Amino acid sequence: MDAKPAREFKYVGRSIPIEDGAAKASGCIKYTGDMVLEGMLYAQLVFSQVPHGRIKNIDISEAMAVPGVIKIYTRDNAPKTKFNSQMWFAGQNAIEDQELFPEVIRYIGDTIAAVVAESKEIAIIAAGLIRAEYDLLPVIIDPEAALSRHLAIHDSGNPFFTMEAGYGDAAAVLAKGEGVVIEDRVETPKIHHAAMETHVCIAATDHRGRITVHSPCQIVYSVRLIVAKVLGLPYHKVRVIKTPSGGSFGGKQEIILEPYCAYFAQDLNRPVQIEFDRWASIVATRTRTKTIGYVKTVVSPAGKILARDMKHIVDTGAYTSNGRVICYAMAKKLFRLYRIPDQHYQAIAVHTNTAIAGAARGYGSPQVQTIAEINLDNAARHLKMDPVEFRLKNLVHPYDADPAGGPNLGNARIIDCMLKGAAAFDWSSKWNQPKRTGRWHTGVGVACATHGNGYYGAYQEFGTMTIRMLEDGSVMLNAGLHDLGNGTVTAMKQIVAEVLDIPLDMIEAPEADTDVSPYDIGCQASRVIHVCGANAMQAAEELRSMFISQTAKVFQCGMEDIVLVAGTVWNNREPDRKMSYGQMAAVIQQKNQVELIRTVTYQSPANPGSYAVNFIEVAVDTYTGFVKVLDVVAVHDIGQAINRGFVEGQIHGGVQMGLGMAIAEDLAYDDKSGIARGSSFSKYSLVNIPDMPPVRVILIEEGEDYGPYGAKSIGEIATIPSTAAAVNAINHALDANLTVLPVTPDKIMAMLTARQNN
Repeated sequence: MDAKPAREFKYVGRSIPIEDGAAKASGCIKYTGDMVLEGMLYAQLVFSQVPHGRIKNIDISEAMAVPGVIKIYTRDNAPKTKFNSQMWFAGQNAIEDQELFPEVIRYIGDTIAAVVAESKEIAIIAAGLIRAEYDLLPVIIDPEAALSRHLAIHDSGNPFFTMEAGYGDAAAVLAKGEGVVIEDRVETPKIHHAAMETHVCIAATDHRGRITVHSPCQIVYSVRLIVAKVLGLPYHKVRVIKTPSGGSFGGKQEIILEPYCAYFAQDLNRPVQIEFDRWASIVATRTRTKTIGYVKTVVSPAGKILARDMKHIVDTGAYTSNGRVICYAMAKKLFRLYRIPDQHYQAIAVHTNTAIAGAARGYGSPQVQTIAEINLDNAARHLKMDPVEFRLKNLVHPYDADPAGGPNLGNARIIDCMLKGAAAFDWSSKWNQPKRTGRWHTGVGVACATHGNGYYGAYQEFGTMTIRMLEDGSVMLNAGLHDLGNGTVTAMKQIVAEVLDIPLDMIEAPEADTDVSPYDIGCQASRVIHVCGANAMQAAEELRSMFISQTAKVFQCGMEDIVLVAGTVWNNREPDRKMSYGQMAAVIQQKNQVELIRTVTYQSPANPGSYAVNFIEVAVDTYTGFVKVLDVVAVHDIGQAINRGFVEGQIHGGVQMGLGMAIAEDLAYDDKSGIARGSSFSKYSLVNIPDMPPVRVILIEEGEDYGPYGAKSIGEIATIPSTAAAVNAINHALDANLTVLPVTPDKIMAMLTARQNN
């Protein structure tokens, strides 16, 4: 699938507004929380308020006495099936350690009961009257303490999983003593996704005993898998409909509310809705994995990286979830950015009495690449070398092989990103400007990043789409699409429109519904544009070929004589005999007795890297520790933008999330009480609009061999490099080495005070 020059595109590359934007802005669209089904009940989950303990007794008597309460569920009257909420395909090898209502609770937010009532208000009141008694157990918050003291909260122990990966012999290089070894310990926080829409779900039964689940999820077939398992149903008895999403960022990738909703609806034979408030969405869903990284990088005096050894302690929270999978994902991303002859990576996964970690935008990349990029800045500093110059000596080149044996890197344009970004940012002059000595100190930082384009090389990577041309020339694209508010549906329409040369308003592309949508593995792994987009393109190309073939039969001419332009078709030998697509489609049905329809299963043949470099300037108030971000240049190698406005929007949002991880966001668990101090937006700090700097976006569009029109991913990589770039800028401003994130004012002031006292 070769990329065409942008000037030849009619729809691809344009900033076409998102298809449901007006409906969202006007309030016409119905989110799951707005839906009301006939006879619908409302469930309120009851959460543990202690971090670790065995339930002795649950008193529901007062709650049951509340008028309007239908039923209360506990471990005694609910399925005890164990599952793993991260599982997304049948046969996946996963540690299944979750239950709807566990006997041993393992964090504040674990579910001990649920009230189902006639109204949400009644359910909330009754839930507040349920009392539980516990035999308290030791509390484990610090993952390193869990390792050193051999503390465990599951039978699998701590650590519950370790793995190693690499190539060459990093240990031998370290043992030789050649070059300089730069060592760092970097800690990244456990953070909340902060989507506008909290977690919500509706489930209903029908007269045939089928369950229909309405969810703003990321993988409908994963929802079906888990619900069927917990309820003991065959797959065909579970229907999952993807509803409009008010944001996810990975937080709705795992299956959280759906099994509860489905079981209550099945048991009561009435529709049931569960909708979390913000507290529950923060502490009782999923978080980004807290990660502690130990890095040893060997560099030559000339600035070449000779070897690197990394050990990561991965805090997966109270249950395993994706704890094993993310360790492998982290490893893969470390080997595809720099030309390092010898690398070794070790991951140690630990359970703690904190919120369950799971998928979050970047899936491990923000943590491990932040750890690595802070360390590389320290290496450049030790060598007294410009960080940009240092990185340019070591970055990968287009079509490099993955040294660890993964898929080829593809048309990796990270060096272009670095050169063009440094020029636009005026890096050289800013880096070399004299240090300020007053209250405000300024500094600049740079960081690089890479991310993948699907699962090829790790898991099965395919999808199926059916495309039809209707009798009026309009087109239906039937696919398992999941639009999370990022414009997936519109982007797919742009690809189809480009192939068929019809306007977007002549194309319909509904979101996923397991009853009617072909199988797709969903919105994960930054696969949608590169894999689903290629699927849509191939389906549209096959429909176009079929349309030409059938039209040639109608016109009784060769296929090479058929011309398609802007929804009109004609025989080049008879240019006056023109017909609209619709007119021809109707004739094809009547004369050829053929439906214009194609079904295409697309298997991705590659997994190239997307690449990015961020340049950030900050000012640090040395009286208060406050950090103000002054300027951001974000350069991204994306092959080809399908929708330029969407791409730039993703980058702006990604920078905001990355800055939050750098200087603000942290659930901040208390080591003794197990309470998350950042359990509400009044205490959980985000980088808000007034705090955002100008973000200048530069796109490198040199194409990618297998992407649709040369496109590759942007959604997750957009959030990766800004964290390290911001921390590096703070350290440059203060001539410091702050490595425990977020770098908040109290940490800055503690460092400055200690420096002054010494």
